Parts: sequence; structure tokens; C-alpha cells
Amino acid sequence: MNPVRIALLGASGRMGQAVLDAAAGQAELRIVTAVVGQSSASLHKTSHGLTYTSDIASALAGADVLVDFSLPESTAKALEACLAAGKPLVTGVTGMDAALKARLAEAGRRIPVLAAPNMSLGVALLSRMAEQAAKVLGPDFDIEISEAHHKHKKDAPSGTALGLAEVMSKARGHGVPAPGTDRRGLREPGSIGFSVVRAGDIVGEHTVLFAGAGERLELSHKAQSRATFAHGALRAAHWIAGKPAGSYTLADTLQA
Repeated sequence: MNPVRIALLGASGRMGQAVLDAAAGQAELRIVTAVVGQSSASLHKTSHGLTYTSDIASALAGADVLVDFSLPESTAKALEACLAAGKPLVTGVTGMDAALKARLAEAGRRIPVLAAPNMSLGVALLSRMAEQAAKVLGPDFDIEISEAHHKHKKDAPSGTALGLAEVMSKARGHGVPAPGTDRRGLREPGSIGFSVVRAGDIVGEHTVLFAGAGERLELSHKAQSRATFAHGALRAAHWIAGKPAGSYTLADTLQA
């Protein structure tokens, strides 16, 4: 079989470089184009045998899927290019607003879209486990999510923490909880608390705490390297190539 051809957006960033490293030597997929923003200092430079370009449309012409580790504003433009080309989009971008999330969901009616704020397969499994625990333990157990990342991360709570909260809240029949960390006053029934650490070079840590009367359950995941997310993104890209239009999650790839 021919390898899946990948166009990589955000190729000069930390995650982009991790994806390029992770793809080296893999027979079933190949990064064919490295895409950066028009104002990037890396534009027209070379890395991993690829010359950085800012032309997403041309990049997609020779690719089977676009993998995106850029910024929300670039993701919005990339989505339009994928729709025009009829190509799948895999994005690990965080900090998206509601409008962009809605646009991604709408695009899933026309092309395959996999959006995951965390591309770790371990986190995908953590999400499933947390969803099941929320259903089984019920409202008698309070839920707290703690997360830690490096000091340069802009959004807080993390997209992963918010995603976990959404999954568990829906499992209990509630709406999506607000990402507050305010601990003044009594705890509201059904609320999900967040605690955030931004320090040093922490790659990513997430813990879900279920606390009941006389017992508690903790589910944790710690990423030790960005290669974890890179391999997850590549797995997603390989999995989604050839899939029908739809909105997918990284957990869907666990069934393959």
C-alpha cells in the first residue's frame, strides 16, 4: 500500500518538530509538505528535508490529510482550505473559541474532521474511563480536575481538562460546566472544579478526582515527552485517511 501523505501545518513549532521527528522512518505514512504562517521566520527554510511553505492549498494538492499544530486563527484558514480540497483535517490546536468549534463540527458534514486538544492515546483512554466512572459513581461523588503544563502555555484550564469535564458532565446529564476555579462559597451540586499549574517545562499532566463519603478514586495521566502527542497525531492521520465525512475524536482511533 502507498503511504498516507501528510501536510503538516505549524511545522516549525515545538509540536510540529516533534511530528517531523516521529514520522521519520515510518513506512505507512510520510510528511510531504511542511507549512508555516506567512510571517514565520522559518518560511522558505529547510528542515527534515522539507522546505517550509505558507501555501496550504498547494500543500493539500499533494497530500491525503492535513495535520494541524498551529494556532486557532490558522486552523480556521486551514479548515476552509480542507473543505475546498475535500481533504481530511486532524487538529490538535487548543484555545479555540465556540465559533471555531462550531465551524469544525459543521465541516464534519462534508469532510472527515478529527479535533483533539490532546493527541495522547493515553488521554483518549483516560477520557473513556472518566466518562464511565462519572456514570457509575453518580452525583454522590464530587469531581475535581487538576492539570499542569509548561509556563509558556497560554490557555487555562487546558483544552484537555475542559474536554474531560465536558465528557463527564454529559455522562451525568448536565450541560458543559464553566471553567471556573473560584472556591469561595459552598460547592454547587453537579459542579466540576479545576486547578491549574503553569511552571517550568512540564509537558502535560491531568488527574481526575472522584471524591465520595469515605473514599475517593483518582485517574491520572502524565506525558513525559511531546513525542507522545506526535505519535497520536500520526496515528490519527493514518486512521482518518479514506474515512467518510464526520466529526471524530482520538478515542475513535482506539477501535481500529
